[in-house]
Order: sequence, then C-alpha cells, then structure tokens
Amino acid sequence: MPTAGDRRRWAQYLVDERSEARVYRDLAARRSGEEREILLALAEAEGRHEAHWLDLLGEEPARLPAPSIGTRLLGWMARRFGSIFVLALAQNAEDRSPYEAEPFATARMAADEKIHREVVRGLAARGRRRLSGTFRAAVFGANDGLVSNLALVMGIGATGVAPHFVLFSGIAGLLAGALSMGAGEFVSVRSQREMLTATEPSDYAADVLSDLDLDANELALVYRTRGMPLEDALERARRVVGAAQGADLPAPHRTTAADGDDHEVVGGALGAAVSSFLFFASGAVIPVLPWIFGLSGLAAVITALVLVGLALLLTGAAVGLLSGGPPLRRGLRQLAIGFGAAGVTYLLGLLFGVSVA
Repeated sequence: MPTAGDRRRWAQYLVDERSEARVYRDLAARRSGEEREILLALAEAEGRHEAHWLDLLGEEPARLPAPSIGTRLLGWMARRFGSIFVLALAQNAEDRSPYEAEPFATARMAADEKIHREVVRGLAARGRRRLSGTFRAAVFGANDGLVSNLALVMGIGATGVAPHFVLFSGIAGLLAGALSMGAGEFVSVRSQREMLTATEPSDYAADVLSDLDLDANELALVYRTRGMPLEDALERARRVVGAAQGADLPAPHRTTAADGDDHEVVGGALGAAVSSFLFFASGAVIPVLPWIFGLSGLAAVITALVLVGLALLLTGAAVGLLSGGPPLRRGLRQLAIGFGAAGVTYLLGLLFGVSVA
C-alpha cells in the first residue's frame, strides 16, 4: 500500500509535469512550423506522465503542492521571453528527472525523459548556433573587461596613489582594452570566414565538365578530397559528367553539408567586433564605479570586489546555461579566475607601494 509520503511525492510529480507541459505550450506559441510541432508533442508527452500520477492518486488532491522553484522559474521565463535560455533551462530540467529511481514510475516514462532531454537539446542547439559567434564575443568581452580592469585598479590602488589616478587608470584601461578587443575580434572572425570560404566547393571547372571522359575522369579525385569513398566518388563523377554531356543517367544527389552552416556558427565579423567592444566596456566600467562615485581607499576596493563578483557570477551562469552546463559551477569558476587575477596584481601593488588602508 502506498504511504502518505508516496502520495505527496506523486502529487509533486503531477504538478511539475503539468507545469512543464505548460512551459512547452508557451514556447510553442512563440514558434512556428516544425519547432512548434515538436514542442506541442513534448507537451502531449508530459500530459501522459501527468495522467499516470493522477491515476495512481485516484483523483486530483484537494490541495496540490506548489511547483518546484526551477519549474516556476522556467514557466515565468517561457511566458515572457521564449528564448534560448528557456530551452537551456528545460534541457537541464529534463536531465534531472527522478523517474529512474522512482519505483512507481514506469520504464517508459524514464525513457521518455531521456529522449526529451535530447529533443530539447536539439532545439536549443539551433539557437546556440545562431548566437555562438556574437554571443561568444559578448561573453568573453564582458568577462575580459571585468577581470582585466579589476586587476588594473586593484594593482594601482594598492600602491597608495591618489583616487583620481586610480580612476584615470581604470578609464584608460577600459578604452584601450575595448578598442583592442573589438579590433582583434573583427580580424579573427573575418579571417576565419575567409578561410572557410577558401575551403568550400566551387564551380571553377563547371564549364569543362562536358569535355571529360565519361568513364575515366579526374572529377572523382575532387570528390575524394572532400572525404568521399573511392567507389562513391567514381559513381558521382560519372553522373555529374553524364549530366553535363546530356547522357541518360540519374542526376547526382547533393551529399555535402549546406555551405552556410559553418559561417553561421562563426558569426559576422562586424557584429562580433561591435559586441566585443561594447561588452568589454560594459564589463570594464564596473570596477571603476566606486572611484567614479567618489569612494577611495579600502571602501572603494571592497565595493569594486563585490560589484565585479556579482557580475562574474552572472556571466559564468549565462555561459553555463547556454552550454547546457551547471550555472552555479560555471559562475563560481568565473569568480575564482577573476579574483585570482585581481589578487596577484593587488599583491604586486603592495610590494611597490603602500597599503590602501
């Protein structure tokens, strides 16, 4: 016989499944085409799980527990944003399904949850590919601005110089770093796109295809350089040349990936440069804020550390969400790296100057 604890657990599963189904329906309302159909199918699957717990309970309890905090946050974001962050959170939620260890859940339900994680991961991957180039520049720009300028003002401040000198050093570091980051990102992304363009298949020899030997032609070598097996390359070359000569052969099927996929992942050079400049500047200004508002000495140092610490946690958590990793762990990692760099320069400042106290 089920215990009272079992029934409470079933009721919690019931409300969580109901909430997750609502999340998928809210996301589907902001999508169209295939993505909308996939999200509605996920909502329908969560509805089947909801029905399982309702059958075990016999009827809906008079008082249901509140959905878990994570599920409520997910629902709130889905209704207001419907963004890639929601799908990333949903992926993590599916990954934490308790059904494998739940004796009253069926094996099919546990399998469903594993499949749901992969479905949501696939949906999120589409958005990650669209965001990857510019988002990478934005996150790294903000993080570099936070860490480098915090280290700069900590080192300068530890020497005991006047507050206005610390402020000037911080603003100079902001401008120099932002310009360097923007220029470097532009050159990096532009060079990568040019390299990808140079490696793409071209129609350079299209006008001579009809002059090649149908049964023995070097076109097969071209396909072999693209990774096609020998027999497949020979067959494809024969069909291409046959089509050019008007021979009665089946048309060749395209076997390579879409040319724009790699470019989409890399992103645009100008967008990456601008976002890198702006986000570096937005990150670099945070360590300088205490001196801008007139603080000095130890009070300014502590305030800067608190502000930058919060910002590092947020950027690390954002990276964790979009990469499908644990947000808190990524945030703490960013915090440790930033404070570690600032600690080194602060100690150097103490060696060359006097205490800020």
